[in-house]
Amino acid sequence: MTFTLPDLPFAYDALVPHMSAETFEFHHDKHHNAYVTNGNKAFEGLPHMGDTLEAVVMNAAKENNMPLFNNAAQHWNHSFFWNCLAPNGGGTSLPGNIQSKIDEDLGGYDEFRAKFVEACMTQFGSGWGWLAMDNNSGKLEIVKTGNAGVPFTDGKTPILTCDVWEHAYYIDYRNARPKYVETFVDSMINWEFVESLVEKGPMKIAA
Repeated sequence: MTFTLPDLPFAYDALVPHMSAETFEFHHDKHHNAYVTNGNKAFEGLPHMGDTLEAVVMNAAKENNMPLFNNAAQHWNHSFFWNCLAPNGGGTSLPGNIQSKIDEDLGGYDEFRAKFVEACMTQFGSGWGWLAMDNNSGKLEIVKTGNAGVPFTDGKTPILTCDVWEHAYYIDYRNARPKYVETFVDSMINWEFVESLVEKGPMKIAA
């Protein structure tokens, strides 16, 4: 397979004032595109690694092929992250299924918000904060991963993510990660996308 850069699901300036067009021009067009380009280079000379991006990530992790894993996983993470964002997103009025799951598994919205922000804040260095579904129990959990890490390599289905690499927020927020993460939760989450993933249930990856 060949990696291709997906289009953003919204205009570059659609999340102003929370995230600028300049951020997306750098984050999507340069950073994400670099993972696509370098991932395709990492494929060169390798045997078949899978028919889907998820399978490639899983197989690269199993074989400890870090050049391929880092670029493939970051391609997946960023493609997923764009869909987690929405103009006029966030807020406390959530669709029914995700609200019920958050109430049942995490103790309600306020507890979710506090724990999610904490996970994003306490991820040392580069990485990601996640709301994920455990594939065995079906329960929602808040987890964090370093660098290119993704929950599905550990048996968890990603439901929501916040990119906490500095390139995700430095243009707009400088070093104020707390303000960025809180704004992400309060004003940028695409809860309809999150709801659709809850309805799908655990991921099934044919590696």
